[in-house]
Amino acid sequence: MSTVQTPYGPILVLKEGTTETKGYDAIRNNIEAALVITEIIKTSLGPRGMDKMLVDTLGDVTITNDGATMLKQLDVQHPAAKILVEIAKATDAEVGDGTTSAVVFAGRLLEEARKLLDKNVHPTNIVDGYQYASKKALERLYQIAIKISPEDREWLLKLAKTSMRSKIIAEESDYLANLVIDAVFQVAEKRDDNTYKVDVDNISVLKKQGGSMADSTLVKGIIVDKEVVHSGMPKTVKNAKIALLNAPLEIEKTEYSAEIRISDPSKMKAFLDQEAVMLKQMVDKIKEVGANVVFCQKGIDDLAQHYLAKAGILAVRRVKESDMGRLAKATGGRIVTNIEDLTPADLGYAELVEERKVEEDKWVFVEGCKNPKAVSILIRGGSQRVVDEAERSIHDAIMVTKDVLEKPLVVAGGGAPEEEMAQYIREEAKKMPGRDQLAALAYADALEEAIPLTLAENAGMDPLDVQVQLRAAHSKGSIWYGVDAYSNKVEDMYKLGVFEPAIVKEQVVKAATEAATMILRIDDVIAAKLSKPPTGGAGGKPPGGEGEEGGSTPNLPE
Repeated sequence: MSTVQTPYGPILVLKEGTTETKGYDAIRNNIEAALVITEIIKTSLGPRGMDKMLVDTLGDVTITNDGATMLKQLDVQHPAAKILVEIAKATDAEVGDGTTSAVVFAGRLLEEARKLLDKNVHPTNIVDGYQYASKKALERLYQIAIKISPEDREWLLKLAKTSMRSKIIAEESDYLANLVIDAVFQVAEKRDDNTYKVDVDNISVLKKQGGSMADSTLVKGIIVDKEVVHSGMPKTVKNAKIALLNAPLEIEKTEYSAEIRISDPSKMKAFLDQEAVMLKQMVDKIKEVGANVVFCQKGIDDLAQHYLAKAGILAVRRVKESDMGRLAKATGGRIVTNIEDLTPADLGYAELVEERKVEEDKWVFVEGCKNPKAVSILIRGGSQRVVDEAERSIHDAIMVTKDVLEKPLVVAGGGAPEEEMAQYIREEAKKMPGRDQLAALAYADALEEAIPLTLAENAGMDPLDVQVQLRAAHSKGSIWYGVDAYSNKVEDMYKLGVFEPAIVKEQVVKAATEAATMILRIDDVIAAKLSKPPTGGAGGKPPGGEGEEGGSTPNLPE
């Protein structure tokens, strides 16, 4: 209520129009809103998951089964539902995979919580039980996780292929997984403890419609999606010495309006020629240090282009800042902000810099760098929708490979670790007193239903039969038995070579538990009244034209 009745009359506490939902009603409303999000993406989980077609306000179409992409595209309004969108984004940024799993699991936790609320279990008991169960789940996860060598390419291939198996590019997963592993190893830096540090920003992923997925390539260098600025410049430079400039090759205009008075007509030409002299000096400086390729983050004047072409220097302008950083890493050059400071030591090196036509565009390829700590993957495909989805899939594969190089622990897929964690929680929950035990058992049910049973459902299997078979197998100690969506059977996922990084599973458990407990703690929703948009036509003008009733404007002072 926005007003409070007192012996002295009503007192306005909150702004008029404010609405308030309290107690179990507030919690149930939030749960319902979050479950709508879960239902949307639930059918996309796993190798047999369905795709979603998302059409934005401009009519642009996205076809994907990537959880983070779906939720980013949806214009979610409800604040509780937005929490699930946030955990998908956080999971994607942190580990790159498991976004759909995190949201589906959070939804199942909320659904189980709703059942407990109906039995009059207090939200605090549910939260405590869930937090206890999540600790036990992670405890079991790291008991069963397999330690691998980060250099073992076979393991890395299995992991990359598993992440691609549920995507549109599954058919080409063998070829693309090799590209991804080569790219990640190229930019990885070894640490003292035999793990690696990987900055995925050093892997540039470009996409171009045309050809087939098998035409995708890894360039141990950089692809710059710009063309050479002048037709008179060389299109291929071997043994390239590359100047990286963050300064314009043009005469900057004065900040203030200036007026120049010339009394002698002969001085007019000298004044006009001075600009050309300054541009020539810039080009001469570049030529003097021995550069035969220039990548410029700013503009290049037409006259400067002419002088560069005359000097046989290949130049590219308005290169993105991110590409400049990658070029510096790949070629060993230094980005210079003042041309006067350019020295031969600042130049980068590449065996080949060449402009190539990719479909209708011209791009510049920088290849054969000394120690390329930045690389590019060029994705090809039959249609724009295919290359868009391939880009998202390759991002997931890169992130999965990075996760394992940084923390080399893996578990089998197919819902096997989730089933094992659920069994372990059920055993540990027996030691708990009070109603918290009910919440811990509900957590185990949610974990089992969210991943293994949803995988089975999406593959057209009977979830009840799968549940019975999984529980029987895991109770006998077969910890890697999970759902094989291709054969529609409960199989040993270890033997099938389906693996995922343990850190992805950890992130899924943590993110989903945090989201569910946050929503369950909210027992009061106070919503301010939405402000009305201005009435009338464009610019919020009052209705009615000049001379119309209610539409006349007062005379303003001249």
